[in-house]
Amino acid sequence: MSKQPRKQRKLIYKAPLHIRHKLMSVKLSEELREQYKRRSLPVKKGDTIKVMRGDFKDHEGKIEKVDLKNYRVMIEGMSVQKPDGNKVYHSVHPSNIMILELDLEDDERNEIIERKG
Repeated sequence: MSKQPRKQRKLIYKAPLHIRHKLMSVKLSEELREQYKRRSLPVKKGDTIKVMRGDFKDHEGKIEKVDLKNYRVMIEGMSVQKPDGNKVYHSVHPSNIMILELDLEDDERNEIIERKG
């Protein structure tokens, strides 16, 4: 693995979907960390999160959409009005959010949580 910034950037830009999914990992709240013995999990539509940095700091809401192509997350209630009157989601990078509540309806996700490190 190279330490050169250009190669690190290239890895992120050219990453396949299964690696992009892992790069979308978000840290868990203190309660979830103790409960699941994990520090972070890949984010998923339906999770309840809290924004830690940026214009919408301390905003809590459910995830509406996960954009793997641009490494962004869209959250309900976080929209900005454009000059023409349309409302668009204000996207957030996963490094700036924290998961408060997990969506555990998916069996594959339950397997990921139960799997040992």
